[in-house]
Amino acid sequence: MVDAPYYPMRRDARCPFAPAPALREMPPVGKVRIWDGSEPWFITRHADQRALLNDPRLSIDEKKPGYPHMTRSRAAVAPHIPDLITNTDPPEHTRLRRTVNGPFMVKRVEAWRPRMQRVIDALIDEMLAGPNPADLVQAIGLPVPTLVITQILGVPYEDHRFFQDSSRRAISHDSDPADAAAAGQGLGEYLSALLMRKIDAPEDDVLSEMGARVRAGEMSHAEAVTMGSAILIAGHETSASMISLGTLALLHHPDQLELLRERSDDARFVAGAVEELLRYLTIVHSGIRRIAVEDIELHGTVIRAGDGVVFELAGANYDPAEFPSPDALDLTRPARSHHAFGYGAHQCLGQSLARVELQVVYGTLYRRIPTLALSVPFEEVEFAMEGVAYGLRSLPVRW
Repeated sequence: MVDAPYYPMRRDARCPFAPAPALREMPPVGKVRIWDGSEPWFITRHADQRALLNDPRLSIDEKKPGYPHMTRSRAAVAPHIPDLITNTDPPEHTRLRRTVNGPFMVKRVEAWRPRMQRVIDALIDEMLAGPNPADLVQAIGLPVPTLVITQILGVPYEDHRFFQDSSRRAISHDSDPADAAAAGQGLGEYLSALLMRKIDAPEDDVLSEMGARVRAGEMSHAEAVTMGSAILIAGHETSASMISLGTLALLHHPDQLELLRERSDDARFVAGAVEELLRYLTIVHSGIRRIAVEDIELHGTVIRAGDGVVFELAGANYDPAEFPSPDALDLTRPARSHHAFGYGAHQCLGQSLARVELQVVYGTLYRRIPTLALSVPFEEVEFAMEGVAYGLRSLPVRW
């Protein structure tokens, strides 16, 4: 019997955007080995993920024995995390999602577009006025989503180094459980104090809205703090990775970059390009985790109640049955059915925000800096693989 491959799988350095070669060899229903030695089921096909991520026989409750946690640190803290949209099933999930859904609805997010445009334009101005070459991760990648999410959530931007460091330590695969717990606790204490101030003196931001719900008894203080932490972490890490990685992918595919630059004033085309880049990169490389609460038969294999299940998003996004020639970056491809944000009831809360943010960045950056180019060989760009999402440590560019 062949040993189950270790997961997350290592990408090929020669083609770092594509899924790991070992993933291509996996059957539709296979097994992988994760950090604790357990072997959850591994689901790769697009259609299977669509069916199972809406199946009530699978639970997201990470407190259940046998749940396939992403990291040792997460397993250690999971029993102590209050109920959230990230670890509850309907109907509790439905109630909790309703308490935080409002600010991330499409109409509310679209109203932020002009403010996002001002943010990216100001950062590009600063980069152009500064040293050449520059690090795009520090100049654009990190500041854009951090400035946006701090304004939406109501967190002072001047504290960004603290919460960026805290979030990195809290979710890294390399973090010691004690350090990850300390980082999470420190971030929670920071947001708890801020939430109390928002309850007493509300402003036009998400923390104030949650504070009003706490005061009305619709959610607990602990729920609001933990949800605030999740929004803050997710709201800057993944978008920062997409901005930098997307730029690198486009620089590596100059024909697609030129196409995007030529059509940057076509909002519909730019929106479609964002979907294809989300599919092509699939930056969440630790999968989506569930645990079976009833037996499930899939392709002649029975997933037993109590078995862990991992959904590999890149598998779905590179499934040739859904996306012909999936290894090609094609900005004209209709790619909206991708699973970069997951699928089903637990699909990413901030997906509308991420989409608009990326549309503004991709539609602006290459138009304003048409000579943007790598200042080092492609092979020297250093990838960061230890987080829930993969990204770049730096992206040296010139113009």
